[in-house]
Amino acid sequence: MAAKKGSRRKSGRRKYGKAAGKTVESAMRRRKRGTLRSGKGGKGGKVKSRKQAIAIGLSYSHWIWRMARRMCGPFGSSPARVRSSVP
Repeated sequence: MAAKKGSRRKSGRRKYGKAAGKTVESAMRRRKRGTLRSGKGGKGGKVKSRKQAIAIGLSYSHWIWRMARRMCGPFGSSPARVRSSVP
């Protein structure tokens, strides 16, 4: 039987960065408290699904990364200024 080929990642490597993990952690806490909402600007319903909370946390982290690149450039300063201007 042939070995299965695929794009397996090495054990011990992160799929997402530390900052993404922190935003997902924050989204999970907000879900538990019942304050995490779906939709643009949080105008949708309450999030009850764990998977949906993870998706929201990752997309928010990606949004912060995109805004940091837009404001500071690829080698610019820290994205702390971006986090303060979050909608």
